[in-house]
Amino acid sequence: MASLEAIPEELSRLMKYFPETPAEERPAFHSAARDFLDRAAPKIVRQFSPMARVKWHLAASGRGEELAELLHYERENPGAFSVKGLRRARIELPGIESSSLPSSVRNFNRSELPVRGKLLDLAWQDGKLLVKGYAYIPNVPSATGRRSLRVAVLRRQGSSRSTLPLRLRTVEEPRATAEAKGALHSYDWSGFELGIDPGRLRARGRWQSGTWRLGIGIPRPGGMSVGSITKNSAGAAGHSLTRVLDDGVRLVAGFDRNRLKLTVDVVPAEIDAQESDGDTLTVTLRSRVTAPAAKVPTALRVDHEPSGFTTDLPLRRTGTGDDGWFRHTAELPLAALPADGIAPGTARKYRTLIVFADGTTRRATNGERLRTGVHPLPDGRELAILTDGAGNFTPQLRTVQPVVDTVEWSADGELLLSGTYTGPAERMKMVLRHTGRNEDRPLPAVFADGRFTARLRPDTMPTYEGTVPLRAGRWMPRLRLSTEWDHTRDLPVTLRPDLVSLLPLSHRGEHRTYTVERVDFDRIFVESGPVLGPELRGAYRQRLMRDVYTPQQRKLPLREAVLYNSFGGKQFSDSPRAVYEEIKRRGTEVEHIAMVHDQQVVLPRGVRGVEWGSQEWYEALARSRYVVTNGGIREWFVRREGQVVVQTWHGTPLKRIGADLLGTPKANLAYIASLPQRSRQYSLFITPNAFTTPIMTEAFRLRCEVLEAGYPRNDVFHAPDRIERAGAVRKKLGIPADKKVVLYAPTWRDDQRYGGRRFKLDNRIDVEAARRELGEDHVLLYRKHHKVLDSIPGAGQGFVHDVTYYPDIADLYLIADVLITDYSSVLFDFAHSGRPMLFFTYDLEHYRDTLRGFYFDFTSRAPGPLIKTSEDLVAAISNIDAVSEEYQEKYARFRADFCEPSDGRAAARVVDRMLAIGDAP
Repeated sequence: MASLEAIPEELSRLMKYFPETPAEERPAFHSAARDFLDRAAPKIVRQFSPMARVKWHLAASGRGEELAELLHYERENPGAFSVKGLRRARIELPGIESSSLPSSVRNFNRSELPVRGKLLDLAWQDGKLLVKGYAYIPNVPSATGRRSLRVAVLRRQGSSRSTLPLRLRTVEEPRATAEAKGALHSYDWSGFELGIDPGRLRARGRWQSGTWRLGIGIPRPGGMSVGSITKNSAGAAGHSLTRVLDDGVRLVAGFDRNRLKLTVDVVPAEIDAQESDGDTLTVTLRSRVTAPAAKVPTALRVDHEPSGFTTDLPLRRTGTGDDGWFRHTAELPLAALPADGIAPGTARKYRTLIVFADGTTRRATNGERLRTGVHPLPDGRELAILTDGAGNFTPQLRTVQPVVDTVEWSADGELLLSGTYTGPAERMKMVLRHTGRNEDRPLPAVFADGRFTARLRPDTMPTYEGTVPLRAGRWMPRLRLSTEWDHTRDLPVTLRPDLVSLLPLSHRGEHRTYTVERVDFDRIFVESGPVLGPELRGAYRQRLMRDVYTPQQRKLPLREAVLYNSFGGKQFSDSPRAVYEEIKRRGTEVEHIAMVHDQQVVLPRGVRGVEWGSQEWYEALARSRYVVTNGGIREWFVRREGQVVVQTWHGTPLKRIGADLLGTPKANLAYIASLPQRSRQYSLFITPNAFTTPIMTEAFRLRCEVLEAGYPRNDVFHAPDRIERAGAVRKKLGIPADKKVVLYAPTWRDDQRYGGRRFKLDNRIDVEAARRELGEDHVLLYRKHHKVLDSIPGAGQGFVHDVTYYPDIADLYLIADVLITDYSSVLFDFAHSGRPMLFFTYDLEHYRDTLRGFYFDFTSRAPGPLIKTSEDLVAAISNIDAVSEEYQEKYARFRADFCEPSDGRAAARVVDRMLAIGDAP
């Protein structure tokens, strides 16, 4: 579908926020939309998505009320609509009569109803290629049960008449619905299985080279859509699969532009064996005796396009094998392979081609008898003879790498990875690196006698307060020098190529499944599956939980329970934790329930966790008498009669927020328009000081009671046991008593992101230089914002400690001698301690003037120096006493302005009022 780039940016923004546009301004938008469509070429408009065509037609026709309702619908159901029609498929949308739309707007063309197919498994079974997957047309629900009328065919490329119908069996596949983006339709019965007998690919009883493509046809309103099946991202369904059908005949199930195809390959020549004496790699090739003179192999070409390396190795015929094929050998002097640039973290794969007498070439593929292997070279390098799913012969020059030859799950859930590694084992360690978050976890491994053994219990990963399951996602084992400060020179951990068929290997843990799988043919990884099962995953089933299950629960009586939400279930900390501790101290008879995300939180004894999005989560939200949250609740949530919702929020605002962003590019008009409704969710909104109260009231359009109680989380600075607690924290983190603690807690950057709400680490501290200057008597605790991904350079090397996942930053405040931050609200909390603060504001002007904007002149009121460079930051830490003396008066004024009330009774004030509201008739 063509993009909407032809629409002017401002006009597109006006469309996005049309429901929030005042009535008096709407006619101007309608006029602008009409002018745009009048000027735009009909072909361009026709290339808009079906939903976009309807929206712009309504806009140009002045049908503002229908447009506003449609935009509200689209926000709740992005990309979702219904498809109706007999002869012509047309779009159906709630509140809009399709007959009121021109046919050019309402009718679909064939490309707008594509087949979305995904391969889930590819394997040989009983002599047939078994293909499993799902296929559906988005917004056309699959038929229920096994009544699907879908068809499957193989069509030979280059021949319109060579078509083979296949028997397709419909199966239930909830993953199709779970992985779909829309919330309107179920695709559970879009799963399929089919078997392909390779014998049917013969032509007149003989094998002939050719390519066959798999097509799936699905009936729909107005006809039938036909499409392909696309590869998966990993495992057998993500890689080519080769099978020898006859001597010198292969069937390759591969992919072209990620779409499944089958290739019958009658090979004229292939690699039969390889061996090395340490100086020379000898490759044996076999070729057909019946080959014409033009197709006699004459050389092996080894090349590496990025570096420009290429060499032709003459082939010498050595005789005829017992299989009746000619044998040829080629010799590659290992010293001829350039070793420059080969270092940990880099490797060089060479392409190998067979050159024939007529000058043509083909990729060198492996015969059935070839065995891959690794040949040692000087200076810690090796030449690995690899293959891939298509069976290509691939030499790789690299530093010595670990190769797994044993993968096992024990009955009690321990994963064992064992294999060979002949490198400097005494200087290495193993880590698991998360591919989505770019974060590391230690992988305990033992090295001995040229082998390694790594063991992992993913259901019980250690944390500061106990154990949690391995975070959901894909974790890649890597080998790393113990002295390395980052991942750039990591060595990959691969599976021995002849063992790839052993995967996947899975283990069902207490609440999720862990699977060992592969990418890039032999790169091994551990997948920690989701907590929610397929029956709860995806937009469709979450809509059912919201629209069907929640109303049922709301009819049941409220339970005497407190439901806590801290940072979307990523922690059990902050003011909700302080409120919990106050309620527990009082002995109030209530059940304590905490929202958790991906089971990554260790909860105190007596607190029940409910996984975000689970049935228990919806039930607790609907039936708990009290809800204490430091962030937003879903917009659809409605506080029921008798329910008390306390919004503690999570910081004094320096950066502009909510409705105060109006008039800036960061303003989300739809969110701002929803603020009054969100405010009605709350019974009580907590503010930390007199500065914040009017700002929050206006910025969040508060219509609930506002209590200026101070933040419960800051009671920790007055706790009677704070000294003992600080000592316990230092011990837990392993910080020596003679080391000063520097805590670095920056905020996230709106313009530093991977996409969506996944933000990059924007580290500007030269941690190596800081270690040289400060390492003797300081440690640096580095705490990323919970929205920020990436690993922290130098963490785990003694000076830098990654404390991002320490349960509660309040504990870190207690042990910090110095705080480094930027524009984060932690500065207002830490000011309660009276200890020095440094502000690493290397991007002050950009952040203040372009990204967010501030509520006050930070440069004149900051209780510490604003520092631009890492060098100056280290110098300030070294001279912190002088810095503190210089900013003593500013610090005192800052505390007076932003740290009152500060008496250790904020949680008590909040709980008093919360329980009073709950007890009110």
